[in-house]
Amino acid sequence: MTKPRKTSQDERLKIARECLENGKNYGETAQKYDVSYHQVYTWVKKFSELGEAGLEDRRGQRTAQQSPRTAEEELKARIAQLEHENYMLKMERDLLKKVKELERRDRWDK
Repeated sequence: MTKPRKTSQDERLKIARECLENGKNYGETAQKYDVSYHQVYTWVKKFSELGEAGLEDRRGQRTAQQSPRTAEEELKARIAQLEHENYMLKMERDLLKKVKELERRDRWDK
């Protein structure tokens, strides 16, 4: 198994394109560039599906701060945003209910 090494986006792009030009010969391309077979396979798959944007290193970034690469990613981000808004509204509603209940108790105790 090849020891992992750091690659730039340009290098990943070059490797994916060359692998596609050679008829998806992942093993040969992996040996030539001293990377793992699995990485070459993954890069080619992402490049085929998403183009150059698929090879970006997006680790460690918050999804909300990233620009979506596909319509599906955009919809997932929108769903997450709406779920968060819904949660905040429920919390606000519950807080208001509790305040009203406490106010009623105060009036009853007087």
